[in-house]
Amino acid sequence: MPDASDAFELSLVDGIARIDPAEWDACAGAGNPFVSHAFLLALEDSGSTGPKTGWLPRHLALRDAAGRLIAAAPAYVKSHSYGEYVFDHAWANAYEQAGGRYYPKLQVAVPFTPVTGPRLLVHPDAPAGSRRALAAGLQEVGELLGVSSVHVTFPTSEEWDELGAAGWLLRLGRQYHWQNEGYTCFEDFLGALNSRKRKAIRKEREAVAASGLTIRTLTGAEITPRHWDAFHRFYEGTIDRKWGWAYLTRRFFHLLGERLGDRVVLVVAEEDGVPVAGALNLRGDDALYGRNWGASGEYPYLHFEACYYRAIDYAIAHGLARVEAGAQGDHKIARGYLPVRTYSAHWIADPGLHRAVEDFLARERSAVDHQIAELMEESPFRKEG
Repeated sequence: MPDASDAFELSLVDGIARIDPAEWDACAGAGNPFVSHAFLLALEDSGSTGPKTGWLPRHLALRDAAGRLIAAAPAYVKSHSYGEYVFDHAWANAYEQAGGRYYPKLQVAVPFTPVTGPRLLVHPDAPAGSRRALAAGLQEVGELLGVSSVHVTFPTSEEWDELGAAGWLLRLGRQYHWQNEGYTCFEDFLGALNSRKRKAIRKEREAVAASGLTIRTLTGAEITPRHWDAFHRFYEGTIDRKWGWAYLTRRFFHLLGERLGDRVVLVVAEEDGVPVAGALNLRGDDALYGRNWGASGEYPYLHFEACYYRAIDYAIAHGLARVEAGAQGDHKIARGYLPVRTYSAHWIADPGLHRAVEDFLARERSAVDHQIAELMEESPFRKEG
């Protein structure tokens, strides 16, 4: 096997379609659907990413002397900080008030997706040092493009450590994940909870069951264009209520269903045969990832049923290790989703801004770990002993 002394050639690619899907996926691996060629291409082909949304693809491709793709990174030149879930608006405002220019910046991420997964994608047969070369290449690209900064959001903890060792600034966040402790059914999971929380969840599920709604968990070809059209309406309605921007187009959802097949898990609630709510998940090798939710009206406890409890049902039935319920929402704790760390790493060109952010992040990391420890005290699981 070649080693780090072999020559690498780094290039920028202005669209994922310019990279062979098999080459990209060999680096990305099969475990996480969000970094797959199919998912990223669906974003680009649907117009969800591109110049109109301020997510300009500039993917990195690292090739060896024979021209083989040995490493890659999904990257975007950004003219704003929306759709990232790791908030740097305060950094941008402070820098621009001091006379600097924060945008454009380079974002290494899966757009609109706060899901931990590989960001420095390395082929399993790549020579030693390929990930380090790709990380160094990100900084070189940042300097070449003249951006203020490069941000790697929701990487794995191993990537986070390696970027930190290379001098990048390290940030922590938190999410809420449910862990499958070998449960055989939902009642088995409930048995692990304290009595009060167990009764509360049962009451919520009973209320939804008595509502007259029909709830189904659909995958692959079971999801029809009718479902996707309805879900896009739900998605837009949720964005409107939250004063956000609906990046994901109607075509994106249709392409997602076509191209990712059984990786897509859609929980649909119907009233008299008409879809009234839905929760979109993607399935990885060992996890179910909750992504988007929407409803056409107010239905008590339906959000908890569709997004949290049905996801747990699915994970147990399919032997998945966890459900990742995404960002925000301390209410998830009472439903068995406990706080965990998430990661990001940041390279900032300006020394003054670098020092200011470094000081802020040192204090923030301590605060995040303290918050997670406090939130764990609210765990609904029975205390042993």
